[in-house]
Amino acid sequence: MLNTNFGKGEIPMKTFNKFVMFALTMSLLAACALAQDEQAAPAGTPEVVPPVAALANIVEGQGTIVSQSNPAWDGMSEMVLIPGAALMGSATSTGLYLGFSGGSTVDIDNMVLYTTPRGGSTITATKKLTLNKVADPSITLTSKTVCPTQPVSATNPCFIKLDVVKGALSPLNDYYFVVYFTLDTNNEAITGVGSTNEQGSLTGWYLFGDQTRIGKGGALPVGNAGAGPFFLSFVVNQ
Repeated sequence: MLNTNFGKGEIPMKTFNKFVMFALTMSLLAACALAQDEQAAPAGTPEVVPPVAALANIVEGQGTIVSQSNPAWDGMSEMVLIPGAALMGSATSTGLYLGFSGGSTVDIDNMVLYTTPRGGSTITATKKLTLNKVADPSITLTSKTVCPTQPVSATNPCFIKLDVVKGALSPLNDYYFVVYFTLDTNNEAITGVGSTNEQGSLTGWYLFGDQTRIGKGGALPVGNAGAGPFFLSFVVNQ
């Protein structure tokens, strides 16, 4: 008769057999799970995949959501400074979030990200931005698919993530996000989640007309008064 010792005591054969069966069962389950993972992984996938980095702000974004002093946005642009001096970390790509606190449909004509030297006003690079690969999207704020918490309001703001911007933001540069809202009646009723002073490192202002078509070598329009942006709420790593 087989006895297995542990310290001064003895493990009965019945208990030992249960332990062996448990260990074999767990080994088979682990092997099965590993096989399923290997079958599901596409060709060329590394054997060990590093964990995805947690979403985090790379600049200090909006603070308290206030939703006040919004102008009528039809035919208007918002320009937001993302200062290189405020970058808190690096990322190989960047996510931009727009925040809305009112309205039914948002019609965007164009969006762009300008690059300038730190403290400069001459554009050294431009990058077109999109939402779902569309440069001039319409966003239905009354849709639960788009904005799960209805109705959209200052207490239930809706945040829309634009398509990821590839390439790291450098602390050697400043960046200006610009969105131009189509001249139509839909945009007369939309409101953003800002704006007041001292909302974070982002500062924004509104301008008449389309300010998204300035080419490389052009000059930025003036008007930044140091207030928080109306729509651009968060700049995060991706």
